Amino acid sequence: MKEIAVLGLGYIGLPTASILATHGFAVHGVDISPTVVEIINKGGIHIEEPGLKTLVQAAVNSGNLKAYTQPQMADVYIIAVPTPITENKSADLSYVQAAARSILNLLKRGDLVILESTSPPGTTMDFLCPILEESGLSIGTDLFVAHCPERVLPGKIIKELIQNIRVIGGVNEESARLAKEIYAHFVEGDIHLTDATTAEMVKIMENTYRDVNIALANELAQLAPSLKINAWDVIRFSNLHPRVNIHTPGPGVGGHCISVDPWFIVEKFPETAKLIHRARQINDHMPEHTYKMVLDAVKDVKNPKITMFGLTYKPDVDDIREAPALKILELMEQNPELTVAVYDPHVKHADCELSGMEAALRDSDCILLTVDHSEFKFIHPRQVATIMRTRQVIDTKNALNAQEWQAAGFNYLLLGRDGVLVKDEKIEMHPEPVLTAV
Repeated sequence: MKEIAVLGLGYIGLPTASILATHGFAVHGVDISPTVVEIINKGGIHIEEPGLKTLVQAAVNSGNLKAYTQPQMADVYIIAVPTPITENKSADLSYVQAAARSILNLLKRGDLVILESTSPPGTTMDFLCPILEESGLSIGTDLFVAHCPERVLPGKIIKELIQNIRVIGGVNEESARLAKEIYAHFVEGDIHLTDATTAEMVKIMENTYRDVNIALANELAQLAPSLKINAWDVIRFSNLHPRVNIHTPGPGVGGHCISVDPWFIVEKFPETAKLIHRARQINDHMPEHTYKMVLDAVKDVKNPKITMFGLTYKPDVDDIREAPALKILELMEQNPELTVAVYDPHVKHADCELSGMEAALRDSDCILLTVDHSEFKFIHPRQVATIMRTRQVIDTKNALNAQEWQAAGFNYLLLGRDGVLVKDEKIEMHPEPVLTAV
C-alpha cells in the first residue's frame, strides 16, 4: 500500500497527510475548499500549529504530498472530516457520509478505508460499512475497514501524532492489522488492536472522563463563593491526595472533542447516560454563569464597555471551535446596554470584529479574561489602568496575578472565589512586564 488519500485537511488531516508523505508514501490530500488546496500546494498552512508549516513544506517539496478538491485513486483512504453536533445535540455524520460516497467509484479489491473522525459508537459498523458496501466489494474480505481515532492536543499535534499510544479497531482482525502496518511507519507509541466499536468508545470515554471532571470543578466554582472560599485552593489542596486529580474550572468547555463527544453517548443512551448528560449541562451553563458575573461587575456603570481577552477554546492556539468565549460574546452582544471589544493575539479571522489590544482597552470598564494565552499573563496592569475608564477585571482561568491587579487599583474578580482577596493569600509575583503589541 503505497498511495494514501487523506480526506479532510484540517487540524488532524493535514498533519497526518504531511507525516505520511515525509515517511515515503505518495499522499493525495483532499479538501472541499479550493483556497485550502491552493495554500497547501504552495507549502503553506491555513491553521496555526507549532511545527506544521515546516512539516508541510517538507512534504510538498518532496513531491509526496499534493492537495486536490476531489479524491484521487489510492490504496488507503483516511477519512478525517468533522463530526460536529447539531442544535439538538445529535451527531452530524453528513461529512463522513459525503467522504465515503466520494470514493465509492475509486475503491478496488484489497483497499483499506480508515475512519479517523471521532464518531458515536457503532458508526464504523452500522453507518460507514453499509455505504462502502455500495461499491460492490465485500467488507472484511475485498475491502478492509478500520477506525483509528486521533488522541492529540492542539499545540502539540505533531509530537503527539508520533509519540502517543494508538488504538486501532478493525471490522475484523485483518482490517486492524493492515491499518497498524500504515501507522507503524511513524507512530512511536504502542499500537493496540481491538474491534471498531471499542475503539470508538475508547476515544469518546477519554474525553467524557475529562468533561465530567471539569463539570465537578465548575460546580465547585459556583458553590465556593457562597461559602466565601476559593475553589482554586480547594482543588489545589484536594489534589495533594495521591488518588485525587480534580481538573480546573473555567467559563465553559470548548473544542471539537470534549464539548462534543459526550453528546454522542447521551444521544445513543438518553435514559442511561444521566451522569454524562448532567456534566454536559453544567459545562454548557458556564458561559451564562460568566455572563452574569460580567453584569454584576458593571451594574453600577452606565453604558459599560467590556473588553474580552481571548476567543479560542484553549491557550496559545487559533482554534475557536465550540469556544465558550463565543457563547459569552453572543450573550453580551444581545444586550443593547453593553459595548464589547474582543482582543485575541492568535485569532486572525472570526465572525466577530477583532480589535488591537490598545483599542480594545480604550475607555473600557471591565476586562473579561476567558482564555489564558501566555501573552495575557505578562500584561502590566498599571499601564492598562491608564487606558481604561473603570478598573475591573474578571479572571475565569486564574491566570492573572491578583495582587498586582489590585495594587493597580482594579477590582479583581476570580471565577470560583469570593470577591475579597485574603490578605495572607500567597500569589507568586510576576517580574515587571510591559504592555506589548497593541
